[in-house]
This record gives sequence, structure tokens and C-alpha cells, in this order.
Amino acid sequence: TGQDLHELYSQNLYLIRIKVRTIYKNYVVEKSRIGFLKFIFEAHDGLAVITTLDAKKGLVRFAIAPGCVDETRTILDDLKKDIIINEV
Repeated sequence: TGQDLHELYSQNLYLIRIKVRTIYKNYVVEKSRIGFLKFIFEAHDGLAVITTLDAKKGLVRFAIAPGCVDETRTILDDLKKDIIINEV
């Protein structure tokens, strides 16, 4: 019935909301390259947002969109060729 479909739809939306959570990872990067790193990820709209936690130490936090961890890791691995980036 229509009511049953509505309840099933509502339950599926609830399950989806539980599974899609932002993933947070902290990294230490070269202090002088924090702006560049932010620029790179801003160019990849919706992939990850970088917040500087401690500029003196080069400590940043990545807020990675659900389902984008692999793509973010690929970009970081490529950037590691030129920038010191270490997960903490």
C-alpha cells in the first residue's frame, strides 16, 4: 500500500543518513604549503575541506566527504612527491 511504501522509503533514508558521515583525518604538512594544499582541494569541489589546526606546526584537519576517501588519498599520494605530508 501507499503507507507501506512511505514507511519503507523513510526507513531507507534513515539508513542512508547513518552510513554517510564525513571522515576526519589529521596531517602534518610543510607550513609553507598549507595554502597550496587548501587551493588544490578547493579546486576539487566537494571532495574535502582543509582546516588549519596549528599553523606553526603545520597541523591540518581534512574533512573528507563520504565516498571520497580513495580519491583524496590518491591526490595526497601524488602531492607527497613534492610536499611533506604525514598522517597523525
